[in-house]
Amino acid sequence: MSGNPDARSGTLYSARMNKRTQHGFTLYELLITVLIVGVVLTVGVPNMLAFNQNSRMTSTANDIHSAFHLARSESSRAKTNITVCASSSSMGASPDCEGTWNQGFIVFVDDDGDLSVDSGTDSVLRAYPAVDDSITLAVEGDATYFSFASTGLGRANVGGNTAVSRMVMCDKRGTETAAGGRSAARLFVITPLGRAQIFNDNSEDIIDDALTEMSKTCP
Repeated sequence: MSGNPDARSGTLYSARMNKRTQHGFTLYELLITVLIVGVVLTVGVPNMLAFNQNSRMTSTANDIHSAFHLARSESSRAKTNITVCASSSSMGASPDCEGTWNQGFIVFVDDDGDLSVDSGTDSVLRAYPAVDDSITLAVEGDATYFSFASTGLGRANVGGNTAVSRMVMCDKRGTETAAGGRSAARLFVITPLGRAQIFNDNSEDIIDDALTEMSKTCP
């Protein structure tokens, strides 16, 4: 072959350099990526937080409502007294009716109607664990029980003890309006006859009014 060897070598080297693949982001691409991530976090994180808060609140409200519904239906079915009470030992081997609703609660057969789980005669139908730490239960009169007679109707103020009538469930959002136009808090109401309902529509300030009448506040 003819020609200058150094020239040929330089040409081959130049060709290899031109074929080298570039890797990584340009500064412009990196800035766009950071911007997109920032927007997603700004929009997504608050929504996820609200979703978790609403889920915990709904779960607590459903547990309380289901406990009272179970007690009422079981009392009329079994033709005996059924009591729902707050219990700090709800998940223990021998739960009792001591404690607050935040610490847990139980539904039990209360044959003699004394609001106490008597060993050997009374049986626990369902036990509920402590409420999530982020949720506070404001109970009217700090009542700790509600008892149903064998007819399925409520037994008001057994032995001079005040029965539950209203309970507000709330977290650090208080009673502010959450997604969907509903209150972030929940109001549980049970009538003397034993009918239980959950309210979260605060359009007429029913939850705020209940707290005021109960002389209670949300955190």
